[in-house]
Amino acid sequence: MIIPPPPPRLTNVNDKKSVRNSNLELYRIIVMLLIVAHHYVVNSGLIQHIQESPDIVNSGVMLLFGAWGKTGINCFVLITGYFMCKSRFTIEKLIKLYLQVAFYGVIIYGIFCFSGHEIVSPLKLIWTLWPVKSISSGFVSCFLLFYLFIPVLNTLVEHLGKDLHKYLVILIVVAFSMLPSIAKLHMTFNYVTWFMALYMISSYIRLYGIFPKISHAMWGVLALFTLAVGSLSILGLGIIYELGYTDTFAPYFFVADSNKFLSLAIAVSSFMYFKDLKIPYSRFINTVGAATFGVLLIHANSDAMRQWLWRETVDCVGHFGDSVPWTLGYAIVSVLTIFIICAGIDWLRGRYIEPKLTSYINGLIFKKWPQLQFK
Repeated sequence: MIIPPPPPRLTNVNDKKSVRNSNLELYRIIVMLLIVAHHYVVNSGLIQHIQESPDIVNSGVMLLFGAWGKTGINCFVLITGYFMCKSRFTIEKLIKLYLQVAFYGVIIYGIFCFSGHEIVSPLKLIWTLWPVKSISSGFVSCFLLFYLFIPVLNTLVEHLGKDLHKYLVILIVVAFSMLPSIAKLHMTFNYVTWFMALYMISSYIRLYGIFPKISHAMWGVLALFTLAVGSLSILGLGIIYELGYTDTFAPYFFVADSNKFLSLAIAVSSFMYFKDLKIPYSRFINTVGAATFGVLLIHANSDAMRQWLWRETVDCVGHFGDSVPWTLGYAIVSVLTIFIICAGIDWLRGRYIEPKLTSYINGLIFKKWPQLQFK
């Protein structure tokens, strides 16, 4: 699962300096923690172990702990659309994004080749550098491809007008979210088109707002309510399976994939709450928030990383049979530790490596092909 790069800087009316709003950076951090927690459960083999476990309490707790990764995808794309619909797309931004992806891909592949977790292969190295590997799964590949559509989407947004834009958002919610959330209806799904759909929703929020009579506090209540409904659906479907009323183990049906209505409702309501949350500017929060994309690129880099991190090092399955407080406590500490380490690594990369590398590549490209610069 994207995390998108940090948003463009906004001007604070109370300060002549241009800064990023800390409220959405805090939101980004919380969502990234939920995504790492999701990977703790689904990438470690723990979900299969839960399916076979008779311990309903432990299983329920861990199912809830790892339930919100697909919702997190929606949250991050909403952030991207909210800022980028009023921002100018540039090749420089795309290059910076790709260089970050390629940097971690090559470095981590080299480390795992050295440790024996990967096989040395020129073709595998080329595949690591190839930016788009799928349009149906894998957040990073899909986000890079989606990012190329942003100048076209912005032109569309600019010329739609409020009424037609609203009509499009309603169609998106009904056709792409509500109908596929009904069990017997199936929609061929890929992340690229869904990200574009989310972009249209978040750009409408930025330009026109939604449900103006709903107060900021009420958005918080709605976020908690939809989260509670999602949690009940997970526990309910898990209990139904445990009692033998169905042969299909699908506790996340109503919250995954990202286009499911509950996943969208949680993302939109929580985004609306954090968007207007009044907190002081925090350099620390903004610095950590800027590193969240790097956290994703490191800890979810490859199958080899998932095997080494979740199955061998953290050993999520091995700590599942303990008491509920210990199992949950171990999971929380593991997620926080992974987040802190990965954020620290990305901070170092951003401070000491990215400026020089980006400057060199930008100069090399635009010196040869100046026409690539968007005017």
